[in-house]
Amino acid sequence: MTTNAQEFARARGAMPGGVNSPVRAFGSVHETPRFFVSASGAYVTDVEDREYVDLVGSWGPAILGHAHPAVVKAVQDAAAHGLGFGASTPGETELAELIAARVVRPPVVERARNERDETPWTGDDSQARDVSSRFARSTTEAPVGRVRLVSTGTEATMTAIRLARGATGRDLVVKFAGHYHGHSDGLLAEAGSGVATLALPGSAGVPAPIAAQTLVIPYNDLDAVREVFAARGAEIAAVIVEAAPANMGIVPPAHGFNAALADIAHANGALLILDEVLTGFRVGPAGWYGIDPVPFAPDLITFGKVVGGGLPLAALGGSAALMELLAPLGPVYQAGTLSGNPLAVAAGRATLDHLDAAAYARIDAASTTIADAAASALSEAGVTHVVQRSGNLFSIQFAETAPHDYDTVKAQEAFRYPPFFRSMLEQGVSLPPSVFEAWFVSAAHDDAAVARIVDALPAAARAAAAATPG
Repeated sequence: MTTNAQEFARARGAMPGGVNSPVRAFGSVHETPRFFVSASGAYVTDVEDREYVDLVGSWGPAILGHAHPAVVKAVQDAAAHGLGFGASTPGETELAELIAARVVRPPVVERARNERDETPWTGDDSQARDVSSRFARSTTEAPVGRVRLVSTGTEATMTAIRLARGATGRDLVVKFAGHYHGHSDGLLAEAGSGVATLALPGSAGVPAPIAAQTLVIPYNDLDAVREVFAARGAEIAAVIVEAAPANMGIVPPAHGFNAALADIAHANGALLILDEVLTGFRVGPAGWYGIDPVPFAPDLITFGKVVGGGLPLAALGGSAALMELLAPLGPVYQAGTLSGNPLAVAAGRATLDHLDAAAYARIDAASTTIADAAASALSEAGVTHVVQRSGNLFSIQFAETAPHDYDTVKAQEAFRYPPFFRSMLEQGVSLPPSVFEAWFVSAAHDDAAVARIVDALPAAARAAAAATPG
């Protein structure tokens, strides 16, 4: 039997760092990465034939549990008809229709006047007024009239930004420090996720003129948003924001923050791109858009992870007027040989079809139990911490007060996470190998799986308590 260490040594001889995505190297937790060979329900099994309760879930897509029978059958049936055609298929249309139908707000939710940012239009830029009038929507309209399927979340956000620039005729994009929107050149400045894990300010290989087209400001800071628009508003095409940030750990948006972003952007002729690659269809049937307590009107929404059911698929959606600026109807070019691949489409459709109210109830209940047990174990061990939550996503942050932006996230006692992680791993629980990631619970996490996690937490908490810097 091969070992994980042997597999890692072999991998390093064939791939940079032995991995195809940096966080898989387990560098920040000082551990040998596990090489998995199978998964079922809430469990994964490595090359040493050791089983773990999984709280990574393929970084989100395995929301029904690994190898869900309906998803596997859908993929097998699709594969039997061919792996891809380089042409359109009915399944693409069906998935696009399903996405659009799900992204709606509960009809009972209304936004009170005192909950919105009343930022009036004060400029004299006729182009900005034209953009606002052509693409403006009310908070009661469904935000997705058309969908474009792509293969990765990076591709979805990259396309959304190109579309926003094409629609507005402007070049600059505003993003928030600690938010991760994929690894395209203009979006790696002060990104979260793996970039945070590796403590990189950005990335080598990104030309300075491209980086200069992204304006990075602190998260949850509306004054900073107003200031950047006051200084550069006529040049800003869009604001891109994680709907509920989950790539620097969970840092929920302040009440009404997304709605205020939409108001400020629209008042200045810019668009709002809502990144739901992680939260889309995970935290609820309509993603974060459907549960944010203050309704708002994003112009473009990007989806990934869950929408592909574990296969490479992502999407972006928006109004028909905006989306039809994409080729072949409009001047904004985007293409992809594998976009709308029939196997990925089948996996996505089967996943969304089985994500009903009962599934979300199971996920929410298991998530609450695990998060509460983690908080209790850490408190019992005397570890300073907070557990931050956005719907059924949560993460532990080793800080006295809840971090609200990237600077406060980075100020936590991150050194406590590696021993916590290693203790859980030794007890058969696979956590995200970085303190800057969310924990993912699935509908397959039944009482037995949850109990194994809860039982492992006290020892892990004591390991975190004994940790020292350096």
